Amino acid sequence: MERELVLQSALDFDDYHEVFAGPLHGVNPLRAANSLVKLGVGSIQSLVKLLQIRPRVILLTGGWANLPVALSARALGIPIVIHLPDIEPGLTIKVLRHFAAIIAISVETSARYFPPGKTVVTGYPLQGSRLTATREKALERFTLDSTRRTLLVFGGSRGARSINIALAAHLGHLLDDGAQILHITGELDWERALQAAGELADHPDYQAFPYLHDDMGLALAAADLVVCRAGASTLAELPLFGLPAILAPYPHAWRYQKVNADYLCKRGAAIQLNDEDLPAKLYDSVTALLHDDARLSEMSRRSRALGERDGAAALAGLLMETSAS
Repeated sequence: MERELVLQSALDFDDYHEVFAGPLHGVNPLRAANSLVKLGVGSIQSLVKLLQIRPRVILLTGGWANLPVALSARALGIPIVIHLPDIEPGLTIKVLRHFAAIIAISVETSARYFPPGKTVVTGYPLQGSRLTATREKALERFTLDSTRRTLLVFGGSRGARSINIALAAHLGHLLDDGAQILHITGELDWERALQAAGELADHPDYQAFPYLHDDMGLALAAADLVVCRAGASTLAELPLFGLPAILAPYPHAWRYQKVNADYLCKRGAAIQLNDEDLPAKLYDSVTALLHDDARLSEMSRRSRALGERDGAAALAGLLMETSAS
């Protein structure tokens, strides 16, 4: 997925490299042994690449592919900056923190996971298309009625089948209640989600997309309420637009999404549903908020108070500072 985004972007990447790596935690012994071999090979690959490139600083964001790069960077004395997008670090970042010169965190709450003086709050780096999106442009792009509430439903870059299934079960009732719905199914679940929508797929107030890249900022700008997972980007994108949200953290991975959701919920910007409760509770939760102007407005105010627009510039500045030290 990342390779395709790099190729499709308008950014001028100097180069693109891949190294071998593999998970060591939560896998069976055979796979762990295979991962150790891959990590060894990946470390040699990284060492060769870093000797060729000679970077002044390295930015890591977690994931097992970072480990061989970190090992090689340490051997060559190249400073490392880690960016933690989520609230709580996963196992890889907990390992990588020992190699880092400094750790950039999205919110101050994350500082408690690291030694004092080791972190800098930069915020989450947002894409330019998010920063320039306006409600006026969004209403025009999606031909929406400005006098009606818009519900945005999505499940991350690959979609979320449980969210899609729950929405399909209540789609007719939500449309009858007057909601305008923008639904991003994810490419993996696109065909099944369209079939589940049936005749409602052609309803004038329902628009479904397999994925939105350039227009995702406009979709967020158009929304009055969001139903989504609780990945790292929600910590920045929802507050940027002052969006209230119903969050359903992905249950089959490390708890970082639950921690992200708790952060927004405790600050009054969102409510949380367990993944297994979506079919039974989604409709009531959505309609309760869409029909309560005062609560929706208060959640929006609290969400916007958490916003930070300059995460990308702050992170870039930290990289430049670290490379010069």
